[in-house]
Amino acid sequence: MQLSSQGATHDEIDFEFLGNLSGDPYILHTNVFSQGKGNREQQFYLWFDPTADFHTYSILWNPQRIIFSVDGTPIREFKNAESVGVPYPKNQPMRIYSSLWNADDWATRGGLVKTDWTYAPFTASYRNFNANACVWASAASSCTSSSSSTAKSWFSEELDSANQGRLKWVQRNYMIYNYCTDAKRFPQGFPPECNLS
Repeated sequence: MQLSSQGATHDEIDFEFLGNLSGDPYILHTNVFSQGKGNREQQFYLWFDPTADFHTYSILWNPQRIIFSVDGTPIREFKNAESVGVPYPKNQPMRIYSSLWNADDWATRGGLVKTDWTYAPFTASYRNFNANACVWASAASSCTSSSSSTAKSWFSEELDSANQGRLKWVQRNYMIYNYCTDAKRFPQGFPPECNLS
């Protein structure tokens, strides 16, 4: 699933399953693009088999933060760090997309494992889809600070102390890749948001 705007300087929020070999854990991949720049990946193993039953995958995106959650447990928080020069996706309307696509050039073990097309067709199933969002129409958003209400409580939502603890638990036990710790990828220094607490 992804949220994405259009164009060369698009914004995008990714929540994706990467391919796997039978018996290997599934990898949940997250990324945030703003003004056409991504490279903000974090990846996780899950604490359950995601193919055994339906689960709830959520993105809370408001002007202050983006929170990725699985079954109500936050796994990642990307905070608005415009104050230190980090672009944040907030000025472009986005659409939600859900698809299956071939990314075997990079997604499964870094591209080592290719798609086995003998298993096609590949399918995904969804149920109880829900979207609470600002609507973009006539070059304006339906959400402004004056229009916030209890129906739009997500517009200023943040993690409480219990959910901050759950986030740390997931990141300590299930995060397998974090761009903010990849010194090989960033030999000149980590992106500025990596130095924020």
